[in-house]
Amino acid sequence: MTNILPLVVALPLGAGFLSPLLGKSRRGESMAALLALGIGFANLAISVALFTTTEPLVYWIGFWNAPVGISMAVDGLTRLLLLTTSLVALAALVFSIAYMRRFTATGLYYSLLMLMVAGMNGVIVTGDLFNLYVFLEVASISSYGLVAFGTEHEELEASFKYLILGSIGSLFILLGIGILYNLTGQLNMALVADSLAGRGANRAMTLAAAFFLMGFGLKAALVPFHAWLPDAHPSAPAPISAMLSGVLIKASGVYALARIVFNVMGPSAAHADVLTALGALSMVVGVFLAVGQWDFKRLLGYHSISQMGYIVLAIGVAAQVMSPRGSGDEALAGLLLFGGLFHLFNHAAFKSLLFLSSGSLEQQAGTRMLKELGGMRRRMPVTAFCCRIGALSIAGVPPFNGFFSKLVIVVALALAGKWLLAALAVFVAMMTLVSFLKVQRTVLEGETPERLAGVREAPYPMQSGMLILATVCLLGGPLVVWLRGWLLDPAAASLLTRAAGYAALFSPRGGP
Repeated sequence: MTNILPLVVALPLGAGFLSPLLGKSRRGESMAALLALGIGFANLAISVALFTTTEPLVYWIGFWNAPVGISMAVDGLTRLLLLTTSLVALAALVFSIAYMRRFTATGLYYSLLMLMVAGMNGVIVTGDLFNLYVFLEVASISSYGLVAFGTEHEELEASFKYLILGSIGSLFILLGIGILYNLTGQLNMALVADSLAGRGANRAMTLAAAFFLMGFGLKAALVPFHAWLPDAHPSAPAPISAMLSGVLIKASGVYALARIVFNVMGPSAAHADVLTALGALSMVVGVFLAVGQWDFKRLLGYHSISQMGYIVLAIGVAAQVMSPRGSGDEALAGLLLFGGLFHLFNHAAFKSLLFLSSGSLEQQAGTRMLKELGGMRRRMPVTAFCCRIGALSIAGVPPFNGFFSKLVIVVALALAGKWLLAALAVFVAMMTLVSFLKVQRTVLEGETPERLAGVREAPYPMQSGMLILATVCLLGGPLVVWLRGWLLDPAAASLLTRAAGYAALFSPRGGP
């Protein structure tokens, strides 16, 4: 099983370099699309296959052991992120088959998309801090090009802003890695964790933590580091918006931040307080910015900021519980992490679904402005059904998946004594519902404008991509008990493993 682990990076990376060669002709572009789709299915199959064992897996590249060798490691958290990324990527690829026909040079599109998937998977599986940065850059640089793919003024401006702010975030992350290397002389995460375990806080570690919080906070678009997201997500092609919001900001932001804070450096009171504050602030600011929006994709972009706040808030309070000044109640911290990681999985499904739905509406109706749409429930029944499922899920309406993850977070916050934060989470959920009632009323209901009288349903591949994610939204809630046992609890347990335990889990002294 360990030997298939490098394929989650190698397969999309190889496809990324091959796609431009295939895309030299119209027939070659179709072959590039089929190649990318095949890689999408293969990555999903590998992600599922990794669940056949619950043991941690470590693969040493070239069979060179630490501290010289570079490792790829899999635990419960890695399995969750790989499955989430593969599922959203497959839906985006199926959707792209028809959606990208109106663009030229689609071979380059599939090349950048495959490179972005390779970078995200690399971030998730790497056991080495420097290679975390390298894979982060592969994913980021690919996403800069994808945001600008339409090459119009809006896309180029959004991509440039995203590039500048993303580069600043990457610099902060590199500085943090440099400080840890200076302190420990190691880059392997397990060895760094082992070296830092038992050390008291010092100025260098505090500075490294600050750099990581700023860098990964910017990648995750947490307030006040969110300025790039409302422009980048609406400007990108719809499948890329789904990937950016559904998985990229999680893999390159939340996942990496949680891994560093919990497993490498160990949760401290300062880490926990900052994460909690950033999560609460992002929840509130994001939802208020979204309520007043009439551009569908920009509205969804602001809701990404708000929903990421839920995830980071739950992780931050869990870090407070497990910090030296906290109660150390692993059951409570596990419940908080379960809620946060469950919402991460759910958000990937319903937000990607909403972005695909907005892309379907924009392509068929020629606009994404809410006031210019109406009556799409009759003109585009499948898209309208999927859009409604996504809207009810993100608003936390039972029995959809978003309701269950928000409920777990609210209950866990209350059990932790954070009554104000629990009430704030409920209030933000209500404001989210108000925002999406506006979407339902203006887009799906009402009279169809005369100029849209000839609008028809999106092509079948686009419908199929949306239906994949709609199914996850429908089943994710009722199947929560089953999901918790094999998917979510192992992921939460991976974060609860303290720094020294993480080093033992992926001990580099055991050989390849």
